[in-house]
Amino acid sequence: MESGLRLHDTATRTVREFVPINPGKVSLYLCGATVQAAPHIGHLRSGVCFDILVRWLTASGYRVTFCRNVTDIDDKILDVARHEGMPWWAVAERNQRAFTHAYNTLGCLPPDVEPRATGHVPEMIALISRLVERGHAYAAGGDMYFDVRSYPPYGALSGQRLEHMRAAGDTDGAAAKRDLRDFVLWKGAKPGEPAWETPWGPGRPGWHLECSAMAISYLGETFDIHGGGLDLIFPHHENEIAQSRGAGYSFARYWMHNGLVSVAGEKMSKSLGNSLIVSEVLRRVRPPELRYYLGQAHYRSLLEFSEEALAEAAAAYRRIEGFVARAAEVAPPRLAGAPDALPSLPCRFAAALSDDLGVPQALAVVHDAVRAGNNALAVGDAARVGGKLGEVRAMLGVLGLDPLADPWAAVPARSGAGDLRGVVDALVGVALAQRLAARERKDYAAADAIRDGLREAGILVEDTPHGPRWELKQ
Repeated sequence: MESGLRLHDTATRTVREFVPINPGKVSLYLCGATVQAAPHIGHLRSGVCFDILVRWLTASGYRVTFCRNVTDIDDKILDVARHEGMPWWAVAERNQRAFTHAYNTLGCLPPDVEPRATGHVPEMIALISRLVERGHAYAAGGDMYFDVRSYPPYGALSGQRLEHMRAAGDTDGAAAKRDLRDFVLWKGAKPGEPAWETPWGPGRPGWHLECSAMAISYLGETFDIHGGGLDLIFPHHENEIAQSRGAGYSFARYWMHNGLVSVAGEKMSKSLGNSLIVSEVLRRVRPPELRYYLGQAHYRSLLEFSEEALAEAAAAYRRIEGFVARAAEVAPPRLAGAPDALPSLPCRFAAALSDDLGVPQALAVVHDAVRAGNNALAVGDAARVGGKLGEVRAMLGVLGLDPLADPWAAVPARSGAGDLRGVVDALVGVALAQRLAARERKDYAAADAIRDGLREAGILVEDTPHGPRWELKQ
């Protein structure tokens, strides 16, 4: 439907109309993980926010080409490898698999391509060669550097002036630089470190170079959107722009940045020791509940983590999930079935997402529909229940939260039942059958005693026009 999408562009510091290079198509590059450790929820916030963007672009009628890179060679990876006494590539592979598992667990759609830095060294060498030819790069002390003074717009993305910038601090050979603010493109080989042959001697990529080379390789010299976390604006994205445009490429037309996750007022990072590893958080909430938590705030806002906020988000998702489960029991099969049978999205929901991906406002529309659906359930209006179920599922599909769709259809709806859900369901079924028999013989005291006993065991029973249903007490 290609709605009037407006996005905040970091480069212009404005929310502006999104007009793709090619009508009906969108090219998107997202800076992915540097895989020196397992993912924390700060990493996954970026994954969820841009997954919602991809889903909304697709729902709006665009054909999206989504590229998300992997940095699998880096100083930090080499440091971890030395500390653990294992090959650098084994560290990268282990953590790359952990990231992939986390993305999949939280329902993030896979990118169309997920290139690794080590697989694109020829493209990086070609990019450096262009920069040397154009007077933007030079060799010094065994390394290759970008001359920031050769590119007058340097600092425009982050709004900084060159004279106010600190030294880059990205190499041990800083004394060889023409200017301490010059950043490294290629690092000369050191004993015991991986190296690739280049016209300037053996070495390995600098952090910034890889993203320009991979984005251009897969999306072209000019593409629509470049995304990443707010902490990447400087120096990473600033340097990407300088080296890409210095080489003669237009590069990205829109720059989008998601806000960070903080703990006690500090940015979540491994160096601060306050990381909340995804696998540990998922011991406390289910995957769709964590996805709801990470995606519920506006993508540009700071997300201050707390256990209370996480619990509130989980409860909010369970309210939605509870309505979907109850409504699916009474709704016509057509509305409870395949996504292509679902009705169109409510106008307020579409307007919210078209206004710089306004997920909080979109979720308000979801909850309004859930309340209306619950009211219809209360009065037994099956037709209205089916309509609201269709609306809710259509909206949840865009947000990646539909309980009846993959991957959540396989997630137990009653948190805590775990692998014993089938056994619990069978035992509760026996108790409910005994309760029904007691009520049929008008032994209401025995029926109430069974219900109360189940409640004491943490099982809540709800009588509906279609029979009793149960859920674990949250």
